Amino acid sequence: MVVKKTKKLCRMRGSRTHGYGRAHRGSGNKGGFGNASSGKKSDSQKRSYPADYFGKEGFVLHSSHDDLIINCRDLDAHVEQWVQDKLAKKEGDIYHVDLDALGYDKLVGGGKLTHKIKVTVARSAAKVADKLKAAGGELVTK
Repeated sequence: MVVKKTKKLCRMRGSRTHGYGRAHRGSGNKGGFGNASSGKKSDSQKRSYPADYFGKEGFVLHSSHDDLIINCRDLDAHVEQWVQDKLAKKEGDIYHVDLDALGYDKLVGGGKLTHKIKVTVARSAAKVADKLKAAGGELVTK
């Protein structure tokens, strides 16, 4: 028995883009086709607009951070994996982590610590040293 498939047009009613995202729009999104709105259609005419006038180019990243930041929760979660990967050391029950070597610039105080960790980092938030001492660890800033 042949089953008749419902057309995409009917299936996608009410979905605004019908599954295409922004792609299947008209050429108004990019300023028109070809030499649209140049005012002249003749090939012998010189362009009266800059070469990069039409279309879009590049993007603007609005949320970028120069520093790579890690909080105490993530530090505590990753420390055992770093020891297995030989990116950190464990001496007795104290973990030794050099965040500068791992590429982190700053340690902030969000989250709880369950391990005793001695951390070496370039910068840290004000309360991080107290939090590490309370857990039995230590903070070394360069």
